[in-house]
Amino acid sequence: MSDKVIITAALTGGRISQEQTPYIPIKPREIITAAVEAWEAGAAVVHIHARDNTGVQTGDINVYREIYENIKAKTNLVVCLTTSGSDLSEEERLGPIELQPEMVSLDAGTMNFGDSIFPNSPDFLAKLARKCLDYNVKPEIEVFDIGMIYNTIRLLEGGLLEPPLHFQFVLGVKGGLTAEAKWIVHMLEIIPKESTWSVIGVGRGQLAMNMVGLAMGGHVRTGLEDNIYYARGELAKSNAQLVKRVVRLAKEFGRPVASPDEAREMLSLRGRY
Repeated sequence: MSDKVIITAALTGGRISQEQTPYIPIKPREIITAAVEAWEAGAAVVHIHARDNTGVQTGDINVYREIYENIKAKTNLVVCLTTSGSDLSEEERLGPIELQPEMVSLDAGTMNFGDSIFPNSPDFLAKLARKCLDYNVKPEIEVFDIGMIYNTIRLLEGGLLEPPLHFQFVLGVKGGLTAEAKWIVHMLEIIPKESTWSVIGVGRGQLAMNMVGLAMGGHVRTGLEDNIYYARGELAKSNAQLVKRVVRLAKEFGRPVASPDEAREMLSLRGRY
């Protein structure tokens, strides 16, 4: 159980449009601004998807480079670039690793994701893990169901992952585990003991899982990628607004908020920063 809490802000994702909420950052400059605001609000980590000029998720390495380098120039945030994207090629998904961020996401298995299929074959996961080793980038293991933990353990036993691992429990996606505390309890029984962990609550599960993560000694993720509402019927006006709420809750739970440099130490990061 950790005393300090690492807050991650997931700024945009690849699916939410400005028709759904005008507050979602789409263009690179909007994502960069959202990252700075989240950092000022108390986030230690930002999770980044890149979008093209039409708002569609892109794997263009030059767009990722623009976002990444500007965030690093303006903040000391830990930047976690995504490797997800069901509409992207494997080459596009693996591309952000070449920028050598401190972290990238590793979605640990194929699943039904809402009304679509999110493919992550064993071969792709092995390629992703190997490339992370080659570029000295730490994978954030994103787990949507129990089987993905066992996929991760096989990668670890095969020498493709290095401990300590960092897990992000993603709860509330249709097709994955529901946003309930019982799943966290079960997953903590399975993951390697030296691992760190964080929790995401998707949609209306966000606030509840923020509170459960704080109460259970884990770390938490918030942001417009996971939930566009601040309260029932009330759109969140920024990622920073959601981060500030977690900071207030952390204070109530007696959990000091970790700085980016403290997060680096807690997550055993060894990247180029």
